[in-house]
Amino acid sequence: MLSTDVEIKGSIKFSNDLVVDGRIEGSISSDGSLTVGENARIKAEIKTRSVIIYGKVHGNIEVVDVIELKANAELVGDVKAASLSIEPGAIFVGKSTVGVPSVKAQEKASEASSSSSSNSGSSSSSNSNSNSGSSNKGSNPNDKGSSSNDKDELPLTSKTSTTNKATSR
Repeated sequence: MLSTDVEIKGSIKFSNDLVVDGRIEGSISSDGSLTVGENARIKAEIKTRSVIIYGKVHGNIEVVDVIELKANAELVGDVKAASLSIEPGAIFVGKSTVGVPSVKAQEKASEASSSSSSNSGSSSSSNSNSNSGSSNKGSNPNDKGSSSNDKDELPLTSKTSTTNKATSR
């Protein structure tokens, strides 16, 4: 444990668990767990297995397991973790990357981007099915701008060709 009267500038490496209640400026790396006490003030890049924050941390954090922000915690920086827990009252300013996308989700994203760029694929037919619902939006070629959710649909040229496919069946 590093108590409230301890100040460290530089790199800290440890292998098990560390509780900090003092001041650290620099970098912290470990295969263990870091606990930032209520009185702690840390300005550092942190790479550990897990982090529990009660005090203040300014810097990016990358952990393998979980980051926990307790009620009075303050974190300013980006985080990358398998899990993120933020209690009411905690302050978090930054970007978060939580979890790892499944392989199937990555494949679907790449399929969607390749089919939308070629305008021929399952996304075009599913889009025409969603357009042929209760309203007649898009069935009239002169009525191109009447859709209320144009930003979610394909470009106008694709809507016309999609509509033609739907009406020619």
